Amino acid sequence: MKIRTRLTLLFTIITATILFAFAAVIYYSSKESRENEFYEKLKKEAITKANLFFNARVETRTMHRIYRNNRATLHEVEVAIYDSAFNLLYHDDVNLDIVKETPAMISEIYRDGEKLFYQDGWQVAGLRYEFENVRYILIATAYDQHGLSKLDNLLKNSVILFIIAVLIIYVAGRFFSKKAFGPVAEMTEKVHHITASNLDMRLTGNDSRDELSELANTFNQMLNRLESSFDAQKHFVSNISHEIRTPLAAIITELELSVNKDRTVDEYRRAIQHALNDARKLARLSGSLLDFAKASYDLSEIAFKPVRIDEVLLDAKLQVQQSNAEYDIDIHFEHDFEDEVLISVNGNEYLLKVAFSNLFENGCKFSPDHRCSASVSFSSRQLIIRFSDKGIGIPPDDLEHVFIPFYRGGNKKFADGNGIGLSLTRKIILLHQGDLTVSSVPSRGTVFTVLLPNIASL
Repeated sequence: MKIRTRLTLLFTIITATILFAFAAVIYYSSKESRENEFYEKLKKEAITKANLFFNARVETRTMHRIYRNNRATLHEVEVAIYDSAFNLLYHDDVNLDIVKETPAMISEIYRDGEKLFYQDGWQVAGLRYEFENVRYILIATAYDQHGLSKLDNLLKNSVILFIIAVLIIYVAGRFFSKKAFGPVAEMTEKVHHITASNLDMRLTGNDSRDELSELANTFNQMLNRLESSFDAQKHFVSNISHEIRTPLAAIITELELSVNKDRTVDEYRRAIQHALNDARKLARLSGSLLDFAKASYDLSEIAFKPVRIDEVLLDAKLQVQQSNAEYDIDIHFEHDFEDEVLISVNGNEYLLKVAFSNLFENGCKFSPDHRCSASVSFSSRQLIIRFSDKGIGIPPDDLEHVFIPFYRGGNKKFADGNGIGLSLTRKIILLHQGDLTVSSVPSRGTVFTVLLPNIASL
């Protein structure tokens, strides 16, 4: 069931319930009012005839004639008068006698002073009457045909009006829900036309700051992210293809030249060495891509546990120096620590080692003396690690692009690389709820600053 239909039905049910309650209150109020008014009429009629019988001493025959004449045209009230010993003193029509009084009924009226009840649809009012210090019992009954007819008409009219009102409310609800959900239908229609080839399409907001406008703006923001991600993915694939194609083409060329012409042992050795170097580039590239993929996982897919940063830094140092024996790496702590919590983070040891290795290797690679140092300081809430070198530095125009995958600035002529290391490092640091910044002065060196929250702050 569509939301539009659901809201229409809900609106109709709520409104119909309110109308039903309102009509029910009116009907039952009218019913109570009619009943009470008719009981009052019966009591007045009974007292009037008692006054005629006792005070005016009107003859019984005359009162019977008046009753029969009135009954021919109206539903005249039938009155009976008893004494306390259940002796009938007067009755309008003994033969009719609708109430069929009993001694128990007379005793109850005499004791309570008044009794109001129904007898086969007729209303009956019994009351105690006193004349010359003698108590009598008056019983009056009649059928309120006029009042019940009006009440019946009220019920019928209420039911008809209720049905008509519910139909009108439902139609109005359909109309207004259609009008209210019109923008949603337009959004749905437009979204159906958004595909991978036209991610630049956007939904139109109405600038009213209502929920639909917020939905359109939120969806447009999602499209912005998707478009950026899609463009980045295409750029990423294009760069990967280029990075892989270059060493593969070099390997194929070296091997084809070696096969097509006889060469000396030294020439074969050089060709094999060149092919081996290009293969190593491919291996480093594939390793970097695998690490980049791991760092792009959902946080829930990565295992985090308490990790000591000093141990990770030492492992990263050893890993870099095993691959490059000429690299000189120095690690020192600016403060002594007694509690290992101060230098521990909740993280993934493998990814952190990859990030620190990239920063060590990057510092040594672009330094003429192949030296890089890491200084560690800490507070009660975070760790600060500065990776510094005295290398060639980074040009100002390249600083804002160094964390973009496959970006290689003007320094690429000084050392080989694939442009993944720094972007991978930044992604890893962000996964650990940290931050990575860079400052550099050309020809004087570069400093990468890593901020990581320690376990005490979590």
